[in-house]
Amino acid sequence: MSGTEKGKARAEQAKGKAKEAIGRTVGNERMTAEGRAEQAKGNARHAKEEVKEDLKDTFRH
Repeated sequence: MSGTEKGKARAEQAKGKAKEAIGRTVGNERMTAEGRAEQAKGNARHAKEEVKEDLKDTFRH
């Protein structure tokens, strides 16, 4: 996984987790949902990069 994309995925996941926690703390359901969505987006970005990396490894051999 490229360093840039890996960093973006981790940042998105962390931002989403924080947003979800804050939303829960203040009782804001919308913020909680947005946090979960950002985490899902970060997870999807991470999974995409993993697939790309696996394909590169497969075709190198």
